[in-house]
Amino acid sequence: MLFYNLRKPSEKVDFRTATIQGLGTDKGLYFPEQIPEFPNEWIRNIDHLTDEEIAYAVVSPYVGNTIPEEVLRKMVAETIAFDIPLVPVSENISALELFHGPTLAFKDVGARFMSRCLGHFMKGNARPVTVLVATSGDTGGAVANGFYEVEGVRVVILYPSGKVSSVQELQLTTLGKNISALEVEGSFDDCQALVKQAFSDEELNSTIFLTSANSINVARWLPQQIYYLLAWKQWKNKDKPPVFSVPSGNFGNICAGLLAYHSGLPVTHFIAACNANAVVPDFLKSGEYKPVKAKTTLSNAMDVGDPSNFVRVLELFNHQFEPLKQTMSSESISDEETAAIIRSVYAEHSYLMDPHGAVGYLALKRYLKDHAGDSGIFLETAHPVKFYDVVEPIIEKSIPVPETVKILLNRNKTQVKIAADYDSLKHFLLVS
Repeated sequence: MLFYNLRKPSEKVDFRTATIQGLGTDKGLYFPEQIPEFPNEWIRNIDHLTDEEIAYAVVSPYVGNTIPEEVLRKMVAETIAFDIPLVPVSENISALELFHGPTLAFKDVGARFMSRCLGHFMKGNARPVTVLVATSGDTGGAVANGFYEVEGVRVVILYPSGKVSSVQELQLTTLGKNISALEVEGSFDDCQALVKQAFSDEELNSTIFLTSANSINVARWLPQQIYYLLAWKQWKNKDKPPVFSVPSGNFGNICAGLLAYHSGLPVTHFIAACNANAVVPDFLKSGEYKPVKAKTTLSNAMDVGDPSNFVRVLELFNHQFEPLKQTMSSESISDEETAAIIRSVYAEHSYLMDPHGAVGYLALKRYLKDHAGDSGIFLETAHPVKFYDVVEPIIEKSIPVPETVKILLNRNKTQVKIAADYDSLKHFLLVS
């Protein structure tokens, strides 16, 4: 399997190179040259497969011969070494809980897989690698945990000051050792722009070895297909595939689901559930893609005004507007609506959602109201305790704190505050 640069299609690399480089020339994202197909019989018999067998079948065509089979099987087993349950919430809506990993967020799947791939690829390499990553909240914690104490790898995480939850910030800033956190005086889009600028800086890249762990990296993006297949394995009504509602910020998660769909995963429809940052909902109405300055919301990990992975979504549909609209719709949910649905679902169904899952739930509920007979799954992307400062005032109750979070509460934060300008980031990378 080769991957081509979306900005320079003649530039093609294997999985190893795409993982290590992160981006192609001109900041181009890598995209698979072929989309594998799941055999019909494999899909029909998925109930009889182990989760590890499913995960291996999903990622192995992309990895190719860059990782030996026995090593890759061990990697995918470690990647999903926690529960990913499908939990009924109401009569026609279920939650795919993606928060049972070490940092209580869906990013654990991609980050754990990528850290193991990069550790394998860099083994014996005399030149250390710097993993540079921008986060709107959950990516940073998952990457920090996944790469913590990985030999030969330094991690530098950029996060927007005052725009991540207190638990998210603790996960970013309390590990130390090979993990550094930069608190950027700006938005997530500013952080993302700084990361992309660093990758295009020839002088910097000749001095230090850079790669990224955002979902722009294929090793972060591609394994997210796994949990869509695990949801299908648990889905009871195989005669009527689900509608998937995906809380969407940078669009790596839903793009992975769409990729699995193109490979043969049975899906009735996809919903890109957005908060007030409505770039994609507006695009699907007008046909014009207009990036905007990100707005701050209760669902902070989705506060993205120019989602990087949307270009991959367009590529999946050959940049054809109508086929995309038939497969995926998009809904914008306000903070007031988010709070109201958290409160009502908790009261009526005794199910507590985080703000991102709540956006996914409400977008799905609205879709199903107009599509009688359908049923669906929303992705509960993070544990509510990660946003206790938002959720507890809404439900007027305390959320039980998991042990992984209790440990964080006793640790000291260590971060460096920088301006949202490239010189500040470059200076840190070169002298730290």
